[in-house]
Amino acid sequence: MSTPAPSAEALSESTTAPDARQRAALLLALGLILVWGANFSVQKAVFTALGPGGFLFARYLIMPLCAVALLWQRFGRRWPRLARDEWWALARLALLGHVMHVGLVTYGIHWSTAFSSSLILACGPVFTLLILRVAGTERLTRAQIAGVAVACAGVLVFLSDKLLGAQWRASGGDLVLLVAAAFFSAYTVAAKPVFERHGGVVVMAYTTLIGSVPLVLLSAPAGLTVDWSAVTPAIWAGLLWAVIVSAFVGWIVWGWVNGVRGVARTAPLMYLMPPVAGVVAWLATGEGYTPIKLFGAAVTLGGVALAQFAPREKRAAPPESVTVVD
Repeated sequence: MSTPAPSAEALSESTTAPDARQRAALLLALGLILVWGANFSVQKAVFTALGPGGFLFARYLIMPLCAVALLWQRFGRRWPRLARDEWWALARLALLGHVMHVGLVTYGIHWSTAFSSSLILACGPVFTLLILRVAGTERLTRAQIAGVAVACAGVLVFLSDKLLGAQWRASGGDLVLLVAAAFFSAYTVAAKPVFERHGGVVVMAYTTLIGSVPLVLLSAPAGLTVDWSAVTPAIWAGLLWAVIVSAFVGWIVWGWVNGVRGVARTAPLMYLMPPVAGVVAWLATGEGYTPIKLFGAAVTLGGVALAQFAPREKRAAPPESVTVVD
């Protein structure tokens, strides 16, 4: 007995649902790029009012509550139990991703500008490739080496006005951000096997809880000097936007988008973030850009894109892009 062919209506329904998910994922990804791009200017305003230490203190009092809420929503009262070795692995990720990366990013953004911060942090894939090369996981092709060289040249051009003008505090902030980007890359490489074993929710929540302890202790002297009763509603809104919407919810949404669209199709959208950050900073704060700065930014992003997406010679499967909350 032959099986009847599916009707046109059934075929239409079977293709519409995946297409709708793809469209929704793309729209959410673009919306998230706007949120993350605008967040650089939002954080600059919050840092001006609270100081970077005060921001870190408040952030890491709020983030554990978000992590606990996520664990309760996903697992109820029975949170996953881990072996001692796994806790040490999570502690290492907390040190790299939260204490070092987020801590340095906070001060780097405060000392730099919104556009510079977004561009420097976009160089993270270059450091990831270099770490994989040093670890022997991946050989760099000529195209990738060229991309790394172009990106480095672009950064030098981009920072040339600060370096030649002896604007040491501003250029120092950019150097801090470069170090922070390197720590993020180390986190990316170290996190992949842990993510594969336990999933993103467990890793994110547990590393947040672990990393919050030293960050609250380190930032407490600055946080306790803030007159929190005098903080305006606008600054509170900016703080909650940066911590809950941009960092926590944004990470969850980005993970879903990657699951629907795939990392390879989603990762290039990250290169839209520096232009968005630049436009928002220009509109919100009047940050100006010289032609040489825009040229350096374009060269940097082009070099990073070439290094990341050029064909690779693999010795072992490289880690996929992992987003850490900023």
